[in-house]
Amino acid sequence: MGAIFDNFGSGVIPLEGYIFVSLIMFFAGIYGFLSRKSLLMILISIEMILNSADINFAAFNRYLYPDQMEGFFFALFTIAISACETAVAIAIVINIYRNLNNVEVDSLHELQEPEPSETKVDL
Repeated sequence: MGAIFDNFGSGVIPLEGYIFVSLIMFFAGIYGFLSRKSLLMILISIEMILNSADINFAAFNRYLYPDQMEGFFFALFTIAISACETAVAIAIVINIYRNLNNVEVDSLHELQEPEPSETKVDL
């Protein structure tokens, strides 16, 4: 942990610093995904997990292959995929809110179709 703060005043951030921030974001996203009941908070937690992966892509590209841009392109690609996923998820959440007036995960079982009744009506 001391290696992270050795170059604090020089303006150079070591690779461990990026990994440390990414690790905190990743586990905060996992905690939010597992503990939240609101669909919007779960969506934000998934975005945190994806952003932590983007930080890793950019940091490892900068330190391991500084002349190449593959890590940044992977990060841009995941950001684009994340934006598409967010748009679809928000559309689904809006549709759920219109039907239930609630976006809690516990109330989603109300969207199931009712079981067919055993009695048949003869015409």
